[in-house]
Amino acid sequence: MTSGNNGASTPEDDDPFGYLYADGQANGAQPPSGGYGYPNSVNRVRSVGQRQYGPPAAPAPQAQQTAAYGQVPQQQGAYNQPNAHYAAPETFPGGGAPTAPQQPAYGGGGGGRRGPNTKGLLIGAIAVVAAVVIGIGVAMMGGDGSDDNAGGGSSPSASTSQSASPSQSASSSAAAELPKTDAKDLQLGGGATVASDVEGAQADGGSYVGNLNNEGASVTWTIDDLPEGGAYTLFARYSTAGDDQSMSLVINGDTFGSKMKLSNFAHAKDGDFAKGWTTTYSYPTLKKGSNTITLTCQSGDKCNILLDQLYLKKGQVTS
Repeated sequence: MTSGNNGASTPEDDDPFGYLYADGQANGAQPPSGGYGYPNSVNRVRSVGQRQYGPPAAPAPQAQQTAAYGQVPQQQGAYNQPNAHYAAPETFPGGGAPTAPQQPAYGGGGGGRRGPNTKGLLIGAIAVVAAVVIGIGVAMMGGDGSDDNAGGGSSPSASTSQSASPSQSASSSAAAELPKTDAKDLQLGGGATVASDVEGAQADGGSYVGNLNNEGASVTWTIDDLPEGGAYTLFARYSTAGDDQSMSLVINGDTFGSKMKLSNFAHAKDGDFAKGWTTTYSYPTLKKGSNTITLTCQSGDKCNILLDQLYLKKGQVTS
C-alpha cells in the first residue's frame, strides 16, 4: 500500500499560528481573516456555526424560548445562533420531546408529593370521641334509674312477686281483710265441746273444740259481708294422732263435692295429740255477702280430731 497525497502541504505544516513566525510568513501564512494555517493546508478551519453534525437543524427561533418544565434548555452558541457541536434530542429522527408536560406521581399542580388527608382524619377522630362521650352519658343516666330500683326504691309489685306465688299475690290484699276465727267461738252442734287440756292450740286461752268423733257433731262458721264471690281457700288448723281423718264440708247448705282431708301430717303417735298439730285446706266457692261453712261428722267419716282455728284466703292457694 502506498500513501496518498493529502494536499499541497504536509500535516506538520498545518500550524494555525504560522503567520506569527518568520518561516510561516515566508511560506505565505495569513492572519485569521483568510483562515488559519498555511495555504492549502490539510485541515481547513471553519467559522463557528458553519459545521453541522447529523441532519440539518431546524431554523433557530427569533427569540430565545423558555424550556418546558423538567427539560434541559437548548444551549446557545453565538448570539442567536445554534451551537454547532450540540443539537437537542428532538432534532434527531425519533427523538421528539413529549407533547405535554408529565404529571407528578403525587399531588396536583403544586408539584411534589401531597401529604395524607390529615384534616379528614382529624374530623373523623373528633366524631368518634364525641360518640363515645354521648354513649357514656346515656349509660350513666340509665344506670341511675337501675340503681334506684335495685336499692330501696323497688316497687310493691316486685317485692310481692318475690315473697309470694302468683296465686298468693292475687289475693294478698284480700287475705289481710278476710275473716279468721277460733273454733271455740263457732256455733257447735251434735255434742261438740270446748276444751283446753291438750297443749299446742293457738286459739285464745289455748282452747279448741273436741268431741267431734260422733255422727252429727259439727261446727258452723257464719261469715257476714264477704267482699266478693268466687273461689276461696278454707284453712283448718287441727290436731290428730294415729290414722288419717276426714270430715264432710257443707257450704251454704250444700255438701261440698269432696270431704276435707284431716291427715296426720305431723306423724304423731296414736293418742299423742299434743304433737299432732298441723294444717289442711279445701277449695270452696263462696258468694259475695253472707256465707255459712259447716264442718260436720257424717256417716262414714273419721272425725277424731281437735279443731283449733278456721280462716279464709282469696283464690286457690296452698299456704
